[in-house]
Amino acid sequence: MIERRQTRQIRIGDIKIGGDAPISVQSMTKTNTVDVDSTVRQILSLKDVGCEIVRIAIPDIEAAEALCKIKKMVSMPIVADIHFDWRLALKVVDDGVDGLRINPGNIGARWKIKEVVDITKERGVPIRIGVNGGSLEKDILQKHGHPTSEAIVESAERHMRILQEMDFHDFKVSLKASDVLTTIEAYRIFSQRYDYPLHIGISEAGPPHTGIIKSSVGLGVLLYEGIGDTIRVSLTAQPEEEVRVAFKILRALGLREQSADIISCPTCSRCAIDIKPLASRIEEYLMNVKKPVKVAVMGCVVNGPGEAKEADVGIACGKLEGVLFKKGKVIKRLKSEDMYDALIDLIEDMR
Repeated sequence: MIERRQTRQIRIGDIKIGGDAPISVQSMTKTNTVDVDSTVRQILSLKDVGCEIVRIAIPDIEAAEALCKIKKMVSMPIVADIHFDWRLALKVVDDGVDGLRINPGNIGARWKIKEVVDITKERGVPIRIGVNGGSLEKDILQKHGHPTSEAIVESAERHMRILQEMDFHDFKVSLKASDVLTTIEAYRIFSQRYDYPLHIGISEAGPPHTGIIKSSVGLGVLLYEGIGDTIRVSLTAQPEEEVRVAFKILRALGLREQSADIISCPTCSRCAIDIKPLASRIEEYLMNVKKPVKVAVMGCVVNGPGEAKEADVGIACGKLEGVLFKKGKVIKRLKSEDMYDALIDLIEDMR
């Protein structure tokens, strides 16, 4: 059983983060924010696959004005990602954004920071301090030589102090790097010192094949140690894929039950039926199944029947035929060409 680290709780829209709240899943739109229709379509698509918070880049005033329109067209909590220009933060908060990702040390004079803090306090809008190993302050890099875990934590502490001195504590922190071990250690160090909620992820993890491996290893270690209150998987891919992977990581650790799961054998010379096409088709189908159903596709009589019995529904294959299971009971025997439809029918009955 994983014991979650106890953190303060904040709220982004109707989503609680930290404390005893479930670990939430978020992503970021990859459209041009000024293209309101495309951005709204992507947010709605993200919602369909289970995304709970969406972050939107706001690089200029045109994007800030577009966000006001977007906010009125969707129900998912929105975090505005802003760098350097405090006026953009003032505008989006005034227009009703649910959260800000803005590093206070990067937006200039103290009076500018205070204006942002004052309006976020008034509107109950939390801030994410998002530290990235690729954009650390020059003096911190010079001190540490390169983006070490301690350097990342020191940068976060610098931003935190600014908010704390203004009596603002409604924030969460992220400490990301593209290097998995650096990221893990940064979160460990921070967790030993502070109880602020943590947004965890591996920055610039890469295309799906590489990025999923890095994210699964890094996030898996942190989550197993009880570290992390909300997650984003950063992939060079469509954002819906980020959300699917995030839920699969959480489900693998028993931390969320929102997505379907498939187990399938790696195949070997005992297999009399090539189950790879069947497993791939079932996996693709399950991408849009939100019910926590466990499906087994097994290729031989050694481990197959036992694994299939432990799943909600499953197939254990023999020579040119297979046995269909539901909740541990044999339903019927069927030919290989009938397996896909039979499994889908059982899954549909459970939805």
